[in-house]
Amino acid sequence: MMGNCFSHFRAVFKPNAGSDSHSSPLKPIRAVPLKPPDGLPRPPRASERSAAYEVDGSRSAVADVLVVTEVDLCLSLNGQEHRTEQYHAIRRESKPQLVVRRGQQFQIDLVLSRAFNSDLDAISFIFTCANTKKPNHGQGTLVAVPLLLKSAPSLDSWTATIDRSSENVISIQITPAANCIVGEWKMDIDTKLVDNSALSFNLDAPFYILFNPWCQDDQVYLDGEELRKEYVLADTGLIWRGTLNRMRPSVWKYAQFEKDILECSVYLLTNTGKLPPSSCNDPVKITRALSAAVNSPDDYGVVMGNWSADFGGGTPPSKWVGSMKIIQKFFKDKKPVKYGQCWVFAGIICTVCRALGIPCRVITTYAAAHDTQNSLTVDYFVDENGSVMEELNSDSIWNFHVWNEVWSSRHDLGEDDKYGGWQVIDATPQELSEDMFRLGPTSVAAVKNAEILRPYDTAFVFSEVNADKIFWRYAGPSQPLKLLRKDILGIGQCISTKAVGKWTREDITENYKHAEKTETERTNMLKALRQSESLFSRYYLNEEFNDIKFDFKLLDDIVIGLPFSVILSMKNKSRSTNYSISIILRVDTVIYTGRIKDSVKKQRFEKVVKAGEEEEVKMDVSWEEYSKRLVDQCAFNIASMATVNDTNFEYFAQDDFRVRKPDIKIKLDGEALIGQPLTGTVSFINPLPISLKKGKFTIEGPGLESQYKVKLTSNVGPNEELSAPFKMIPIFPGRATIVVKFTSKELDDVDGFLNFMVHDKPSEINGVSNSILS
Repeated sequence: MMGNCFSHFRAVFKPNAGSDSHSSPLKPIRAVPLKPPDGLPRPPRASERSAAYEVDGSRSAVADVLVVTEVDLCLSLNGQEHRTEQYHAIRRESKPQLVVRRGQQFQIDLVLSRAFNSDLDAISFIFTCANTKKPNHGQGTLVAVPLLLKSAPSLDSWTATIDRSSENVISIQITPAANCIVGEWKMDIDTKLVDNSALSFNLDAPFYILFNPWCQDDQVYLDGEELRKEYVLADTGLIWRGTLNRMRPSVWKYAQFEKDILECSVYLLTNTGKLPPSSCNDPVKITRALSAAVNSPDDYGVVMGNWSADFGGGTPPSKWVGSMKIIQKFFKDKKPVKYGQCWVFAGIICTVCRALGIPCRVITTYAAAHDTQNSLTVDYFVDENGSVMEELNSDSIWNFHVWNEVWSSRHDLGEDDKYGGWQVIDATPQELSEDMFRLGPTSVAAVKNAEILRPYDTAFVFSEVNADKIFWRYAGPSQPLKLLRKDILGIGQCISTKAVGKWTREDITENYKHAEKTETERTNMLKALRQSESLFSRYYLNEEFNDIKFDFKLLDDIVIGLPFSVILSMKNKSRSTNYSISIILRVDTVIYTGRIKDSVKKQRFEKVVKAGEEEEVKMDVSWEEYSKRLVDQCAFNIASMATVNDTNFEYFAQDDFRVRKPDIKIKLDGEALIGQPLTGTVSFINPLPISLKKGKFTIEGPGLESQYKVKLTSNVGPNEELSAPFKMIPIFPGRATIVVKFTSKELDDVDGFLNFMVHDKPSEINGVSNSILS
C-alpha cells in the first residue's frame, strides 16, 4: 500500500536525493472549475449546489456539493513506485507533471470542502487524451471512472478506489487499464450529491501514462528485473560498429529521462507519425510508426540520413555521442537534424522506445545484406582488375548495420503468440514498406523459422542475415557472366548487442538463424527461396579447381598512423604441375554500407608456384599512402584477383577492415556524491605522425542537461598527450556513465566512457558520518 504523502502538500516539489518518498517536498496542483468534456453533465448553478440529507431518519440537514480545493499528485511517491522518478517532467521545479505506467495503481490525495460521506457523495474521474479533438469512449480516448469504496468490485478496466480518509482529505488509488492509450492525459474530477447536482473540476497540468513492462497484462511485459533494468531504465549503452575483423563498441547516451525527451516521444507518435490516438495503445502499431517517424524522407522526421562524405550544414554522424542533443534540437525546431547513419537512427529509436516504456535494445549485424530485389542473394560484379563495378551493383553488403529490437507480444500473428518476444524495427531509410521508409516490427522467431511472409518485412530481415553472396566476372555486355565465387556463410555474422548488466558484447546470432553448415540452416534457406516471388531467386553451380590453395589475409590490429600489409599465399598441391599465376592486390577505401569510395593502392604480381611448393605475395601500404583517402570510420576494402594461367580458373576474395583508433581515458578526482561537484580529466595519446589542430572534447554525464565542450587551445604533436578537465554535479544515486568524444580535422570519432557509482551525500554529525555511528 502506498503511504500518505499529503503532509507535504504545500511544499514546492524539489527532488531530494537521499530521502524517502515521505520526506520529499511536493508542489500542489490546484483544481479549478471547468466546462466538462462533451457528453458529460454541465456544472450546476450555485442554487443547485446543496441538498437535504437524512440524519437519524429526518431531513434535517443541508449539505453542499463537495468542492475539490486542492489535489496532491504525490509525485515523489508515484515516481518511485512506477520507476519514473528520473523523468525530467516529474522532477523539474516549474510545473512538474505526473508520469505513471499503465496497469499499475498510483495515488492522489484530494482536499475537499468537507468530509467525504460515501452514503451521500459521489466522485468520478474523467480522463481524456490530451491530443484528441473529440474524445470518444468507444475509441478509448475518453474514460469515466467512478470512485468506489476500497472493498467494492471493479466496474471497469480503469479503477479508482478510496485508500483512506482523514477529515476532509481522502487518498485515492487509480489504476489505468493495462491496455490503455499511452501518452499525455487530462484529468477532470466530478463531484455530486447522490441523485442531485454535480460540480466538475479540472487539473491544470496533464499527466503521462507509459507502457508497463512490470505488468503481466501489458503487451510489453518482460519477465526479469535485470532485463527491465537494462532494456527500459538504463540510460547509456554500447553500439557496436567497425568490421567483422575489428568489432568496435561505441558508447551511446540514450538520455530517455532528460528534458523534452518524453514530450518529443509522444509528439513523434501523434504529430510526426500521425498515428491516431486510438492506436497508441498497441506497441506493434507504435513501433511501426516510430520506425518511419525517426527518419526524414516521408514525414520530416527526427534525423536526416547522409551516406556521402560531405556533411556540410550539419554534424557528421560519427560526432554524435548520444540522442539528447538530436531530439532536443528536433523538438525545438520541428525539422530534421543533420545528419545520421544507421547507428544514430537506432540510438534515437532506443531512446524513444525506452522513454515510452517499451523494452528496446540496439542490435548490430556484421556483413549485413541489403537485398534490393528480395532474391535472397547479393550479387557483386567485378572486372578483370578485381575492381567492384558499382554501376552494375544494386545490392550491397554493409560492413555492419544497426537496427533495434523491441519486446512485445504479437497476437496479431496468432493467438498462441509464438511470434511474440523480440521484434526487429529499423528506422534507417533503406527500402519502402507500404509506401514509406520504415521496417518492422518483424518477429525474430519468424526470421529464424524462415516464415518470410509474416508481417512486417520479414523477407527483408531474413535476407539481411541469411542471403548468399555471389561474385560474377563481368567481361562486357555481349559476354556471358562468369561465376567467380559463392559464399553461403559470409552474411549475417556476429549479431551483437550489449550484455545485460555488463559492458561486454552478447552474441545473439542464434536468435536469428540456425548454425551455418547445418541441415536445418540450408533447409530454411530453400524454404525461403520457395516462398520468394523474385525472378532473381536462383540456384547456382560452380566449377572447382583444387590444385592451388589460396589464402588471402591481412596483417591487422593496425593502429591509425601505422603501415599495414596485405598478403596472398598460394600452395600448389599438385605433385607434377607448375602453375603460373597473375595476381592483383588492391586496397580501396569503403564507406560502411559497402560502397567503394577511392582507390588507395593497386599492385600486380606474376608468380610461378612449383609443384608441392608454397609462394606468397605481399603489398605494403604506408600512412602516407592511405591517410589522404581516409573516409568516415576509416574503413578499407582489400581484394585479390588471381588468374591461374593456361586454365579457366580465376580466384577472387575480398575483406573489410578498419584501423584502430585510441581510446579516451577518463579519470575522476574523487568520489562521486549527489549534489557535489565532480571533477576529472579526459586524455589520450596522439597516434598520428602529424599534429592535431583545433581539437575538441564533447562530454555527457550525470547532471549535465546539455553537452560539456572543451576546446584545446594549442596543437598536439605526434605521441604527445592531450587532456582536458571537466566538471558536473550528479543528481541521482546509483550507476552512472560519462561519455566522451574527441574530434579534430586530422583525427575524429575517438571516444571513451567510464562507469562509476554515485553515492548519497554523507551527513555529518559532530564531524562523524552516519555510517560510522551506525
